[in-house]
Amino acid sequence: MLGHMVYFTLKDNSPAKIDANIASAKKHLDGHPGIVHFSVGKVAPDMAREVNQRDFDIALHIIFESRQAHDAYQAHPRHEEYIKECKDNWGRVRVFDANVV
Repeated sequence: MLGHMVYFTLKDNSPAKIDANIASAKKHLDGHPGIVHFSVGKVAPDMAREVNQRDFDIALHIIFESRQAHDAYQAHPRHEEYIKECKDNWGRVRVFDANVV
């Protein structure tokens, strides 16, 4: 399986803009073939231990059954539509892909 974790820092991180990005992610990114797990959400405000990274607004976590499923998702028009809808407000995007068991 492949874990695809993406952390977004928004230019405008108002609650309305965060909620709009999350809604777009749910609409365009969930339900693709080969997804084992999908989740998206806001940084947890009460998780502020010394080890916690807090320099992001939205976390997207997708587990794919295979690298092939991930690659098909990346090329899918719904994925491209999400990027088109949201990218203008992305200040920083960090992607972490990992082979998971």
